[in-house]
Amino acid sequence: MRRLGSTARVAIQKVQGFQVATVTDTLATEEPLEIRVVVESKGRRQAHSVAITMRTPGHDPELAAGFLLTEGIIHCREDVERTSRRLAREVEIPLLRMRSEPTPEERQNTVNVHLRPGVDFGPERLMRNFYITSSCGVCGRASLEALHVEGYPSLASDQPQVSAEVIRQLPQALREAQPVFERTGGLHAAALFDIGGHLVTLREDVGRHNALDKLVGHHLLQGDVPLSNYLVAVSGRASWELMQKALIAGIPILVAVGAPSSLAVHLAQEFGMTLVGFARREGFNIYANPQRILT
Repeated sequence: MRRLGSTARVAIQKVQGFQVATVTDTLATEEPLEIRVVVESKGRRQAHSVAITMRTPGHDPELAAGFLLTEGIIHCREDVERTSRRLAREVEIPLLRMRSEPTPEERQNTVNVHLRPGVDFGPERLMRNFYITSSCGVCGRASLEALHVEGYPSLASDQPQVSAEVIRQLPQALREAQPVFERTGGLHAAALFDIGGHLVTLREDVGRHNALDKLVGHHLLQGDVPLSNYLVAVSGRASWELMQKALIAGIPILVAVGAPSSLAVHLAQEFGMTLVGFARREGFNIYANPQRILT
């Protein structure tokens, strides 16, 4: 197998009818990424391993920043001093006590998010270790009450407003803007649109939650969050974790090509978000707060 960035080439046996041929196929790359938070403590830097996610390589600093925001570990752009791949020798990794230089593979699959001095970060606040798969996202999160406890407010329930015609155009616009999906058929996408239906940003990944974290992380590092005047379209189903991430990024409307889960609908209703599912050119379903959709 030969990796080419976000894709890989592999020889396969292709069977059609009674014919068998050896051909080369293009796959979406899936590799682990470790996200570390680096903080100043008593005059020296300490790195805390926060999460490991299975992702498609590319836009890794955005993925790390977006994940930290949508999981409530950081709260704004000003919390982040910089991101890096390489850890200095003096950085201590708690538990592992690693002081040697990381290997090239470790650097490639590790992102360090350096917090600004004075940012409140306590390892004891991490109630669990994050291990994130490409299929399910973060598992075991403590339900809706945790969001209320963290102080996330409900969104303004009447703004912005978008026409039904724009919603109908989003699935095709999303598909046309997925370059790696066209080659592999194996990636999810999350795309930010303005209320006129114009594409602003798109990110792809083997994990739907990673695609959204990359998107949110990009705009976080640009200083654009909250994204209260935009809507996001996702290529798969609408899950609870996607709604949570959209909420924390301040995105009021989420449009999914697939079905929503019951908890996704519950969260949308609780926090004043508009949730659209089964979006097609011929129509769509509105599961929560339809007042933002001008029909």
